[in-house]
Amino acid sequence: MDYSQFLNMIPEVILMALLVIVFVADFVSSGQTERKWFNPFVSVLMLLPLAACFCPEAESVTAFGGMYVTSASANVMKAILTLGTLIVFIQSRLWISGEKNRKYEGEFYMLIISTLLGMYMMMSAGHFLTFFLGLEMASVPMGCLVALDKYRNNSAEGAAKFILTATFSSGVMLYGISFIYGSCGTLYFDDVAMALKNSDHLMMNIMGLVFFFSGLGFKISLVPFHFWTADAYQGAPTTVTGYLSVISKCAAAFTLVTILMKAFAPMVEYWQYMLYIVIVLSITIANIFAIRQSELKRFMAFSSISQAGYIVLAVCGDSAMGVAALSFYVLIYVVANLSVFAVISVVEQKNGGTTDMSAYDGFYQTNPKLSFLMTLALFSLAGIPPFAGMFSKFFVFMAAAHTGSYWAYFVVFIALINTVISLYYYLLIVKAMYINKNDNPLPTFQSDCNTKLALALCSIGIVAFGVCSCFYDWIAQAAGM
Repeated sequence: MDYSQFLNMIPEVILMALLVIVFVADFVSSGQTERKWFNPFVSVLMLLPLAACFCPEAESVTAFGGMYVTSASANVMKAILTLGTLIVFIQSRLWISGEKNRKYEGEFYMLIISTLLGMYMMMSAGHFLTFFLGLEMASVPMGCLVALDKYRNNSAEGAAKFILTATFSSGVMLYGISFIYGSCGTLYFDDVAMALKNSDHLMMNIMGLVFFFSGLGFKISLVPFHFWTADAYQGAPTTVTGYLSVISKCAAAFTLVTILMKAFAPMVEYWQYMLYIVIVLSITIANIFAIRQSELKRFMAFSSISQAGYIVLAVCGDSAMGVAALSFYVLIYVVANLSVFAVISVVEQKNGGTTDMSAYDGFYQTNPKLSFLMTLALFSLAGIPPFAGMFSKFFVFMAAAHTGSYWAYFVVFIALINTVISLYYYLLIVKAMYINKNDNPLPTFQSDCNTKLALALCSIGIVAFGVCSCFYDWIAQAAGM
């Protein structure tokens, strides 16, 4: 074995080293004074994989006979997800350093780094086996994260549903992959694409595609594979919910794009129409159910299902423009959604653990700054100009309409209508903060320094990513546009 091939996997090698370092640091630090510096220490360490991913290579890099294949666009997505993970670490300090959760601090960081490593492997897979191993490496620790607060009934219930659903979806996906292997005789993405061009087993190929997409649809929580989402989001600790709703979902969406455009490229006329149906269902049904929610984490769960529909909409373009639009959308979604969850987390800590929307009635009267930052993030998620969310939706719509298909135009039209619906339910939170009367609103409180830093980074991103086109240009260049 040529161990020099690991030099082509620098981001993954760095994450493996971070796992060992965090494990040793957790083992040797036991006192409260030493733990005080644990969160800043891990956050600084996360800058290393971020730096390794931030300078994408101009050409694809392979290792281990093509089972590992990375590219400029994959490195850009890794950088975006690592940035999101860093923000999650920063804003988690108030929660994880609490008296009840302090004993889980080391496990919390190690589990998240493990899931991120699995997502790296998913996005850089050139073989279905490498992809599946990365997927499981990301999914199994995530189940532990959902169940981290094991003494809460909701946490145990959410974790059970997440694990059972993940197990079932993995089985469905393996079943689909077995069809592909039976038809093509190989699991390498490039070889599968070549075999599908000349294959006479059309029905077997379609069955493999459907089962594979169904399995990955569970991971992205697209309709009708979304039933686990609301319970898992509500039961998980709020910081974990933010990570699950953004980082995990976006990694799976990018992987779906990669595999559809590489392995299943000869079957584009089949999976495009399948995507059209799933996108319309995801955006529409999620928006309808979001309006009915009064618990904020369940509300954000259905919001994330709708956002997943918009993310996957970029795939319909089947081009470099679609990859660039998806990556830019993920970048905006990371900063906007994590900003909302940062506010939810700090309010939950100050309000006895409640995440009900009624707790935000009159919130502006006592905490105007947090109200303003949350409004900024909600407007970006809704796609209101001039915030970055409007530009991300615009690029996604352009990528989808680029195909010139009447069906694509129809799906974009439905997505535009749903943007108006989403504006309505996002404004329900704004209405609660600014208009609803409350005789006993939440008292004025000061956020901790880490929450302020996380909110500052997210808010700057919401404004800057929309104003400065250089970020989209950098992503588009990496995608080969």
